[in-house]
Amino acid sequence: MQRAAEKKGLPAGEPKDHALGRSRGGFSTKLHLAVDRHGIPLGLTLTAGQKLEFHTCPQLLDATSVPRARGGRPRRRPRVLVGDKGYNAKQLLAYLNERGIEPVIPRYSNQRIDPNFNKTTYRQRNIVERCVGWLKNFRRLATRFEKYAVTFLGITKLAVIRRLLRLFDSPNRT
Repeated sequence: MQRAAEKKGLPAGEPKDHALGRSRGGFSTKLHLAVDRHGIPLGLTLTAGQKLEFHTCPQLLDATSVPRARGGRPRRRPRVLVGDKGYNAKQLLAYLNERGIEPVIPRYSNQRIDPNFNKTTYRQRNIVERCVGWLKNFRRLATRFEKYAVTFLGITKLAVIRRLLRLFDSPNRT
């Protein structure tokens, strides 16, 4: 794989599609982001625009570690996963159930209403949306100037680092 990438002049780890895919709006890239309850990014990955969310979620969760409140070794999985309807798939729900992660994902309109759906927890999904919105304030991220996905992912990580530095540098953080 790496030798084939070197022959074509691609950077190591670069996907064939450059994480660009067709969607209704044209070429697009999806940014999958895991954040804690304070909006601090814990993990991120890129996929092509037409790729479904639930395919990438297990990889993102495996690459994410959740820090503990009082120090110690970080946890490898969250207690709750809050996602939109794009994460409503039997395969993902089975994966989360196996690992003891509570899914807070709304059902599609053609499915039965889940009586255990926690609306108050689901309202906190806006934390992820606000973090993505903050990242898209960087023009370079919003328009994707980079040709390669690995370069775009690197720029995204730099924006996340800048966000973390701002959060930890502010005098009124809680």
